[in-house]
Amino acid sequence: MLLLLTLLFKELLFHGASTVDLQVLRPHHLTTEETLTFHLIQISSFANKSWAHTQGSGWLGELQTHRWNGVLGTIQFLWPWSRGNFSKEELKNIQALLQLYLHGFPRAVQAFASQFQFEYPFELQISFGCRMHAGKASGSFLNGAYQGSDFLSFQGNSWKPSSGAGSQAQNVCNVLNHYRVIKEIVQILLSDTCPRFLSDLLEAGKVELERQEKPEAWVSKSHSSEPGHVLLVCHVSGFHPKPVWVMWMQGEQEQQGTQQGDIMPNADGTWYLRVTLDVAAGEVAGLACRVKHSSLGGHDIIIHLDGYSILLILICLTVIVSGVMLVVVGSWSKKQSSNQNICSPYVPSSAFSTEVNTQDPRNSGNHLFLVKKLWLKSRILKKWKTSLRQL
Repeated sequence: MLLLLTLLFKELLFHGASTVDLQVLRPHHLTTEETLTFHLIQISSFANKSWAHTQGSGWLGELQTHRWNGVLGTIQFLWPWSRGNFSKEELKNIQALLQLYLHGFPRAVQAFASQFQFEYPFELQISFGCRMHAGKASGSFLNGAYQGSDFLSFQGNSWKPSSGAGSQAQNVCNVLNHYRVIKEIVQILLSDTCPRFLSDLLEAGKVELERQEKPEAWVSKSHSSEPGHVLLVCHVSGFHPKPVWVMWMQGEQEQQGTQQGDIMPNADGTWYLRVTLDVAAGEVAGLACRVKHSSLGGHDIIIHLDGYSILLILICLTVIVSGVMLVVVGSWSKKQSSNQNICSPYVPSSAFSTEVNTQDPRNSGNHLFLVKKLWLKSRILKKWKTSLRQL
């Protein structure tokens, strides 16, 4: 059955290859010197001789680009550019190849489980992919794991056991190396199909891959499990790409007790990180959280632990003082208005009327007073807004 499966693989693969010229990589100019990787991950769980479940996904670096729908037997493209620039015909052939492989793989493993000494329940993990650096292919890989431990890999044109995997892995490699067709298929996928697809993804997804989003950072305090200590928390969110450096600092000195959590995805494709420092309550003064990210252009974010509390106090004081000033000005204006009403026999119908007869000497006093009043209020409000912007 395994031989029949490999022959079908070969037929599908070379039929697909006939529609696309299998040549050297098309040129692609990367904006950075970073090495980028595209890899497929397969996780197959075997409960017994008759039940198995397989999950599959595709990743460009740490960004998931594809998912295998096991119910429909189709590839799910998670981004508009996840198809790369491959033709519909070639994508159709690749999907058919995956359908055949993922349907036959569990059956083949169960058939050889006894010979390979696999003990139920067990899990197999396979990582298949290629790398590119500065627009050029820089290597490929196919690694297999059994129960979460390195088991075997494909190197050159043959299967080899991982170091420390023992005779069990050697036995599996001996069996696989008998199937020349499988090795030919793997070589073509690693040396040609994967690098071309990676190049296409980098070209089609250039806008998303070069996206730069600046992080937002804030700090807080939390209860520590150790008496007399406080847990300082630095939150960093909304940044893209994923690589980021966050550290609690005392001046220019890094605090070695800094603990970094996992970088978690936000719904908009950006990332979130939580970094903590457990410190004695008396040693909090002067601590700050420092954030480095490619989007910041070398201008690090530095958030002092007491920075937000001081800022809030200043804002509150500004609002209170400004409010008091407006009340005082309003009271003074009303008083002046009352005095004008006593002195003048005429009162305009609206305090903010724009239709004032400047030719009437009876209105000239009121008009002058209203202009002064509006100018004074406008000046105070302008100063208040300027103060808030500076804060």
